[in-house]
Amino acid sequence: MGESNQLNSPAEPKRGGRMRKEARSDFCKKLKKNREALDSLDRKLLTLLNQRLRITLKIGKIKKGIGKRIYDPEREKEILERLQRKNKGPLNEEDLKEIFGTIMKVCRRSQSY
Repeated sequence: MGESNQLNSPAEPKRGGRMRKEARSDFCKKLKKNREALDSLDRKLLTLLNQRLRITLKIGKIKKGIGKRIYDPEREKEILERLQRKNKGPLNEEDLKEIFGTIMKVCRRSQSY
């Protein structure tokens, strides 16, 4: 019946949604640190996406040179299945398909230019 002291610890909001200044400051520092980590990952993702596109453009030239179509649904299916097997989460299967489907679509469109 008695309430635990944990409810009003610096890591938790006080009743009424107010936090102590120390707790708010701690949360702000954690938020900033996590946002900086995300910014770093976004820069890395951008570099990797551009590397992927460069390779895709080379593949597109090769395909055109041998008279092969740009769109290869079997290859894309293989890629998605392999990624699904490698995925350890928390990214769910539907989101993984959407993200990589979009990446492949953009790369395919770029090959057509």
